[in-house]
Amino acid sequence: MEIEQHLWGLTPDGEAVVLYTMRSSDGAEVRLSNLGAAVVGARMPDREGRTDEVVLGYRHPLDYLGDAASMGKTVGRVANRIGYGRMTVEGRAYRLEVNSGVNHLHGGTKGFGNRLWESRVETNRVVMSLLSEADDQGYPGELAAEAIFDFDDDHTLEITYLARTDRTTPVNLTSHIYFNLAGEGSGSVLDHELRLRASRVLEMDEQQLPTGRMLEVAGTPADFTAFRRLGDGIDATFDRIRDFGGYDHPFPIDGWRPNILAEAAELRELRSGRRVEVLTSQPGVMLYTGNRLAGGCPETLSGGRYANHAGVALECQNYPDAVNRPEFPSPLLEPGELYCQKIVYRFGTC
Repeated sequence: MEIEQHLWGLTPDGEAVVLYTMRSSDGAEVRLSNLGAAVVGARMPDREGRTDEVVLGYRHPLDYLGDAASMGKTVGRVANRIGYGRMTVEGRAYRLEVNSGVNHLHGGTKGFGNRLWESRVETNRVVMSLLSEADDQGYPGELAAEAIFDFDDDHTLEITYLARTDRTTPVNLTSHIYFNLAGEGSGSVLDHELRLRASRVLEMDEQQLPTGRMLEVAGTPADFTAFRRLGDGIDATFDRIRDFGGYDHPFPIDGWRPNILAEAAELRELRSGRRVEVLTSQPGVMLYTGNRLAGGCPETLSGGRYANHAGVALECQNYPDAVNRPEFPSPLLEPGELYCQKIVYRFGTC
Protein backbone atom coordinates (compact mmCIF):
# COMPACT_ATOMS: atom_id res chain seq x y z
CA MET A 1 0.00 0.00 0.00
CA GLU A 2 1.28 3.46 -0.94
CA ILE A 3 0.20 6.99 -0.08
CA GLU A 4 0.60 9.96 -2.41
CA GLN A 5 -0.09 13.55 -1.45
CA HIS A 6 -0.24 16.75 -3.44
CA LEU A 7 -1.66 20.23 -3.32
CA TRP A 8 -5.25 20.12 -4.56
CA GLY A 9 -6.10 23.80 -4.17
CA LEU A 10 -6.14 26.84 -1.91
CA THR A 11 -8.90 28.12 0.34
CA PRO A 12 -10.04 31.77 -0.02
CA ASP A 13 -7.64 32.48 2.87
CA GLY A 14 -4.74 30.94 0.97
CA GLU A 15 -4.50 27.76 3.03
CA ALA A 16 -3.52 24.50 1.34
CA VAL A 17 -6.15 21.91 0.48
CA VAL A 18 -4.27 18.60 0.33
CA LEU A 19 -5.35 15.51 -1.58
CA TYR A 20 -4.14 12.12 -0.31
CA THR A 21 -4.36 8.97 -2.41
CA MET A 22 -4.09 5.66 -0.54
CA ARG A 23 -3.51 2.90 -3.11
CA SER A 24 -3.45 -0.87 -2.66
CA SER A 25 -1.02 -3.17 -4.46
CA ASP A 26 -3.69 -4.11 -7.03
CA GLY A 27 -4.69 -0.51 -7.84
CA ALA A 28 -7.75 0.03 -5.65
CA GLU A 29 -7.63 3.43 -4.00
CA VAL A 30 -9.20 5.80 -1.52
CA ARG A 31 -8.74 9.57 -1.84
CA LEU A 32 -8.94 11.94 1.13
CA SER A 33 -8.91 15.68 1.63
CA ASN A 34 -8.06 17.72 4.70
CA LEU A 35 -11.00 19.99 3.83
CA GLY A 36 -13.62 18.44 6.09
CA ALA A 37 -11.45 15.35 6.77
CA ALA A 38 -13.36 13.93 3.80
CA VAL A 39 -13.33 10.81 1.67
CA VAL A 40 -13.51 12.45 -1.77
CA GLY A 41 -13.14 9.37 -3.94
CA ALA A 42 -12.68 5.61 -3.98
CA ARG A 43 -12.00 3.25 -6.88
CA MET A 44 -12.86 -0.40 -6.30
CA PRO A 45 -12.95 -3.44 -8.61
CA ASP A 46 -16.11 -5.21 -9.69
CA ARG A 47 -16.39 -9.01 -9.99
CA GLU A 48 -14.53 -8.83 -13.33
CA GLY A 49 -11.71 -6.77 -11.81
CA ARG A 50 -12.73 -3.50 -13.48
CA THR A 51 -12.35 -0.48 -11.20
CA ASP A 52 -14.73 2.44 -10.96
CA GLU A 53 -15.56 5.26 -8.58
CA VAL A 54 -17.89 3.92 -5.90
CA VAL A 55 -18.42 6.99 -3.69
CA LEU A 56 -19.88 10.34 -4.70
CA GLY A 57 -17.70 13.42 -4.85
CA TYR A 58 -16.98 16.75 -6.52
CA ARG A 59 -14.53 17.62 -9.24
CA HIS A 60 -13.26 20.86 -7.67
CA PRO A 61 -11.89 21.06 -4.11
CA LEU A 62 -13.48 24.35 -3.07
CA ASP A 63 -16.92 22.97 -3.89
CA TYR A 64 -16.66 21.06 -0.62
CA LEU A 65 -16.90 24.35 1.29
CA GLY A 66 -20.42 24.80 2.62
CA ASP A 67 -22.09 22.11 0.51
CA ALA A 68 -25.50 21.06 1.79
CA ALA A 69 -24.84 17.37 1.21
CA SER A 70 -21.78 17.15 3.52
CA MET A 71 -20.26 15.03 0.76
CA GLY A 72 -17.89 12.41 2.18
CA LYS A 73 -17.03 14.60 5.16
CA THR A 74 -16.37 14.10 8.84
CA VAL A 75 -19.30 15.89 10.45
CA GLY A 76 -19.44 17.21 14.03
CA ARG A 77 -19.03 18.39 16.76
CA VAL A 78 -22.40 16.58 16.83
CA ALA A 79 -23.55 14.75 13.71
CA ASN A 80 -27.26 14.71 12.85
CA ARG A 81 -29.92 16.86 14.50
CA ILE A 82 -30.24 18.61 17.83
CA GLY A 83 -33.87 19.58 18.18
CA TYR A 84 -34.64 23.28 17.79
CA GLY A 85 -30.95 24.07 18.40
CA ARG A 86 -31.42 23.67 22.15
CA MET A 87 -29.65 21.51 24.70
CA THR A 88 -28.85 21.47 28.40
CA VAL A 89 -25.45 20.26 29.63
CA GLU A 90 -24.66 20.08 33.35
CA GLY A 91 -27.69 22.22 34.12
CA ARG A 92 -26.79 25.01 31.72
CA ALA A 93 -28.97 25.75 28.69
CA TYR A 94 -27.27 26.27 25.31
CA ARG A 95 -28.63 27.70 22.06
CA LEU A 96 -27.07 26.46 18.85
CA GLU A 97 -27.45 27.62 15.27
CA VAL A 98 -30.65 26.46 13.58
CA ASN A 99 -29.47 25.52 10.10
CA SER A 100 -31.87 22.78 8.95
CA GLY A 101 -35.55 23.60 9.28
CA VAL A 102 -36.07 24.11 13.01
CA ASN A 103 -33.01 22.03 13.95
CA HIS A 104 -29.27 22.27 14.41
CA LEU A 105 -27.61 19.87 11.95
CA HIS A 106 -24.08 18.41 11.72
CA GLY A 107 -22.49 20.98 14.02
CA GLY A 108 -23.80 24.02 12.14
CA THR A 109 -22.75 25.84 8.98
CA LYS A 110 -19.20 26.15 10.33
CA GLY A 111 -19.06 22.63 11.71
CA PHE A 112 -16.18 20.21 11.31
CA GLY A 113 -17.12 19.31 7.73
CA ASN A 114 -16.48 22.88 6.60
CA ARG A 115 -13.14 23.31 8.34
CA LEU A 116 -9.59 22.75 7.16
CA TRP A 117 -7.96 20.04 9.30
CA GLU A 118 -4.25 19.72 10.01
CA SER A 119 -3.06 16.59 8.23
CA ARG A 120 -0.04 14.34 7.88
CA VAL A 121 1.07 10.91 6.72
CA GLU A 122 2.24 8.54 9.44
CA THR A 123 3.91 5.56 7.74
CA ASN A 124 0.87 3.80 6.21
CA ARG A 125 -1.98 6.00 7.47
CA VAL A 126 -3.28 9.54 7.16
CA VAL A 127 -3.96 11.45 10.38
CA MET A 128 -6.04 14.63 10.48
CA SER A 129 -6.55 16.82 13.54
CA LEU A 130 -8.74 19.76 14.45
CA LEU A 131 -8.88 21.99 17.52
CA SER A 132 -12.39 23.24 18.18
CA GLU A 133 -12.13 26.17 20.57
CA ALA A 134 -14.38 26.69 23.60
CA ASP A 135 -17.86 27.93 22.55
CA ASP A 136 -17.17 26.96 18.92
CA GLN A 137 -20.60 27.06 17.24
CA GLY A 138 -22.06 27.44 20.73
CA TYR A 139 -20.74 24.18 22.20
CA PRO A 140 -19.16 24.13 25.67
CA GLY A 141 -15.48 23.39 26.13
CA GLU A 142 -12.47 23.05 23.89
CA LEU A 143 -12.38 19.84 21.86
CA ALA A 144 -9.29 18.33 20.26
CA ALA A 145 -10.35 15.85 17.56
CA GLU A 146 -8.49 13.43 15.30
CA ALA A 147 -9.59 11.41 12.28
CA ILE A 148 -7.26 8.52 11.43
CA PHE A 149 -7.58 6.78 8.05
CA ASP A 150 -6.14 3.33 7.35
CA PHE A 151 -6.47 1.44 4.05
CA ASP A 152 -5.00 -1.96 3.20
CA ASP A 153 -4.49 -4.45 0.38
CA ASP A 154 -7.73 -6.21 1.36
CA HIS A 155 -9.60 -3.03 0.36
CA THR A 156 -10.58 -2.22 3.93
CA LEU A 157 -10.91 1.43 4.92
CA GLU A 158 -10.87 2.04 8.68
CA ILE A 159 -11.68 5.42 10.18
CA THR A 160 -10.90 6.06 13.85
CA TYR A 161 -12.25 9.14 15.57
CA LEU A 162 -10.59 10.39 18.75
CA ALA A 163 -11.45 13.42 20.87
CA ARG A 164 -10.66 14.98 24.23
CA THR A 165 -12.26 17.95 25.97
CA ASP A 166 -11.59 20.24 28.92
CA ARG A 167 -15.30 20.61 29.72
CA THR A 168 -18.28 18.30 29.44
CA THR A 169 -19.62 18.53 25.90
CA PRO A 170 -21.61 16.37 23.47
CA VAL A 171 -19.59 14.64 20.74
CA ASN A 172 -20.90 12.53 17.87
CA LEU A 173 -18.55 12.17 14.90
CA THR A 174 -19.31 10.26 11.74
CA SER A 175 -18.29 9.90 8.11
CA HIS A 176 -20.84 11.12 5.57
CA ILE A 177 -19.76 8.97 2.62
CA TYR A 178 -22.33 8.37 -0.13
CA PHE A 179 -22.00 5.02 -1.91
CA ASN A 180 -22.96 4.07 -5.44
CA LEU A 181 -21.43 0.65 -6.03
CA ALA A 182 -22.54 0.57 -9.67
CA GLY A 183 -20.33 3.59 -10.33
CA GLU A 184 -20.45 7.20 -9.16
CA GLY A 185 -22.05 8.49 -12.37
CA SER A 186 -24.36 5.55 -13.03
CA GLY A 187 -27.61 7.01 -11.69
CA SER A 188 -29.90 5.87 -8.91
CA VAL A 189 -28.95 3.52 -6.06
CA LEU A 190 -32.53 2.29 -5.63
CA ASP A 191 -31.58 -1.12 -7.09
CA HIS A 192 -28.89 -1.56 -4.42
CA GLU A 193 -29.71 -4.12 -1.75
CA LEU A 194 -29.11 -3.43 1.93
CA ARG A 195 -28.96 -5.59 5.01
CA LEU A 196 -28.92 -3.99 8.48
CA ARG A 197 -28.27 -5.59 11.83
CA ALA A 198 -31.30 -3.74 13.15
CA SER A 199 -34.65 -5.13 14.22
CA ARG A 200 -35.91 -1.69 15.27
CA VAL A 201 -36.01 1.84 13.91
CA LEU A 202 -36.51 5.08 15.80
CA GLU A 203 -39.93 6.62 15.31
CA MET A 204 -39.60 10.08 13.73
CA ASP A 205 -41.77 13.17 14.02
CA GLU A 206 -42.58 15.75 11.36
CA GLN A 207 -39.43 17.73 12.24
CA GLN A 208 -37.22 14.68 11.60
CA LEU A 209 -36.56 14.23 15.30
CA PRO A 210 -36.95 10.94 17.19
CA THR A 211 -40.01 10.74 19.41
CA GLY A 212 -38.19 8.38 21.78
CA ARG A 213 -40.17 5.33 20.67
CA MET A 214 -38.56 2.31 19.02
CA LEU A 215 -40.61 0.64 16.26
CA GLU A 216 -40.23 -3.02 15.35
CA VAL A 217 -39.32 -3.28 11.67
CA ALA A 218 -40.57 -6.82 10.99
CA GLY A 219 -42.98 -6.79 8.05
CA THR A 220 -42.51 -3.06 7.41
CA PRO A 221 -40.71 -1.08 4.66
CA ALA A 222 -37.93 -0.49 7.22
CA ASP A 223 -37.17 -4.20 7.52
CA PHE A 224 -33.59 -4.67 6.29
CA THR A 225 -32.83 -7.64 8.54
CA ALA A 226 -32.43 -9.59 5.27
CA PHE A 227 -31.25 -8.05 2.01
CA ARG A 228 -33.88 -5.65 0.68
CA ARG A 229 -33.87 -3.42 -2.39
CA LEU A 230 -33.71 0.26 -1.37
CA GLY A 231 -36.35 1.24 -3.91
CA ASP A 232 -38.99 -1.14 -2.59
CA GLY A 233 -39.98 1.07 0.33
CA ILE A 234 -38.84 4.49 -0.87
CA ASP A 235 -42.40 5.87 -1.14
CA ALA A 236 -43.89 4.20 1.94
CA THR A 237 -45.87 6.08 4.57
CA PHE A 238 -44.35 4.02 7.40
CA ASP A 239 -42.41 6.23 9.83
CA ARG A 240 -42.72 9.19 7.43
CA ILE A 241 -40.49 7.69 4.73
CA ARG A 242 -42.54 9.37 1.99
CA ASP A 243 -42.58 12.68 3.88
CA PHE A 244 -38.77 12.70 3.95
CA GLY A 245 -38.46 11.84 0.24
CA GLY A 246 -37.01 8.44 1.10
CA TYR A 247 -35.10 6.88 3.95
CA ASP A 248 -33.57 9.33 6.41
CA HIS A 249 -33.89 7.18 9.50
CA PRO A 250 -31.79 6.06 12.48
CA PHE A 251 -31.54 2.33 13.15
CA PRO A 252 -30.25 1.12 16.54
CA ILE A 253 -27.77 -1.73 16.04
CA ASP A 254 -28.91 -4.98 17.61
CA GLY A 255 -26.72 -6.13 20.48
CA TRP A 256 -24.66 -2.95 20.56
CA ARG A 257 -22.16 -2.71 23.40
CA PRO A 258 -19.98 0.33 24.08
CA ASN A 259 -16.43 0.17 22.67
CA ILE A 260 -17.06 -3.11 20.80
CA LEU A 261 -16.56 -3.16 17.02
CA ALA A 262 -19.42 -5.11 15.44
CA GLU A 263 -21.13 -5.64 12.11
CA ALA A 264 -23.75 -3.01 11.30
CA ALA A 265 -24.64 -3.27 7.61
CA GLU A 266 -23.87 -4.71 4.21
CA LEU A 267 -24.66 -3.00 0.92
CA ARG A 268 -24.44 -4.76 -2.44
CA GLU A 269 -25.05 -4.07 -6.12
CA LEU A 270 -25.67 -7.27 -8.03
CA ARG A 271 -24.87 -6.16 -11.59
CA SER A 272 -21.31 -5.14 -10.78
CA GLY A 273 -21.01 -7.64 -7.94
CA ARG A 274 -19.57 -4.98 -5.64
CA ARG A 275 -20.39 -4.94 -1.97
CA VAL A 276 -19.28 -3.13 1.16
CA GLU A 277 -19.56 -4.42 4.70
CA VAL A 278 -19.82 -1.82 7.46
CA LEU A 279 -18.63 -2.36 11.02
CA THR A 280 -18.71 0.17 13.82
CA SER A 281 -18.43 0.76 17.54
CA GLN A 282 -21.23 3.33 17.35
CA PRO A 283 -24.77 2.49 18.59
CA GLY A 284 -26.67 3.28 15.40
CA VAL A 285 -26.72 3.65 11.63
CA MET A 286 -28.45 6.56 9.92
CA LEU A 287 -29.76 5.38 6.56
CA TYR A 288 -30.03 8.28 4.12
CA THR A 289 -30.90 7.63 0.49
CA GLY A 290 -29.73 10.99 -0.86
CA ASN A 291 -33.24 12.40 -0.95
CA ARG A 292 -32.14 16.01 -1.47
CA LEU A 293 -29.08 15.70 -3.70
CA ALA A 294 -30.74 17.22 -6.78
CA GLY A 295 -30.16 20.89 -7.40
CA GLY A 296 -27.73 21.49 -4.57
CA CYS A 297 -24.57 19.68 -5.65
CA PRO A 298 -21.70 21.22 -7.65
CA GLU A 299 -20.01 19.54 -10.62
CA THR A 300 -19.48 15.87 -9.82
CA LEU A 301 -16.48 13.59 -10.29
CA SER A 302 -17.97 12.44 -13.60
CA GLY A 303 -18.72 15.99 -14.74
CA GLY A 304 -22.47 16.05 -14.22
CA ARG A 305 -24.95 16.83 -11.49
CA TYR A 306 -26.38 14.36 -9.00
CA ALA A 307 -30.07 13.55 -8.96
CA ASN A 308 -31.95 12.50 -5.85
CA HIS A 309 -31.04 8.95 -4.80
CA ALA A 310 -27.72 9.05 -6.68
CA GLY A 311 -26.00 7.73 -3.54
CA VAL A 312 -26.78 6.20 -0.18
CA ALA A 313 -25.14 7.13 3.12
CA LEU A 314 -24.77 4.69 6.01
CA GLU A 315 -23.78 7.07 8.80
CA CYS A 316 -22.53 5.18 11.87
CA GLN A 317 -23.24 7.41 14.84
CA ASN A 318 -25.14 7.99 18.06
CA TYR A 319 -28.89 8.59 17.85
CA PRO A 320 -30.19 12.00 16.71
CA ASP A 321 -30.96 14.50 19.49
CA ALA A 322 -29.38 12.15 22.04
CA VAL A 323 -28.22 15.10 24.15
CA ASN A 324 -31.89 15.82 24.85
CA ARG A 325 -32.95 12.18 25.32
CA PRO A 326 -31.68 10.62 28.57
CA GLU A 327 -33.05 7.24 27.44
CA PHE A 328 -30.60 7.22 24.50
CA PRO A 329 -26.87 6.38 24.78
CA SER A 330 -25.20 9.47 26.19
CA PRO A 331 -23.19 11.62 23.76
CA LEU A 332 -21.47 13.51 26.57
CA LEU A 333 -17.68 13.46 26.79
CA GLU A 334 -16.16 14.34 30.16
CA PRO A 335 -12.76 15.94 30.84
CA GLY A 336 -10.16 13.20 31.23
CA GLU A 337 -12.07 10.77 29.04
CA LEU A 338 -11.09 9.69 25.51
CA TYR A 339 -13.75 9.62 22.83
CA CYS A 340 -12.83 6.71 20.54
CA GLN A 341 -15.13 5.38 17.81
CA LYS A 342 -14.38 3.31 14.73
CA ILE A 343 -16.05 2.82 11.36
CA VAL A 344 -14.78 0.09 9.04
CA TYR A 345 -15.71 -0.31 5.35
CA ARG A 346 -14.73 -3.68 3.84
CA PHE A 347 -15.06 -3.52 0.05
CA GLY A 348 -15.36 -6.76 -1.88
CA THR A 349 -17.45 -8.66 -4.43
CA CYS A 350 -20.28 -11.14 -4.35
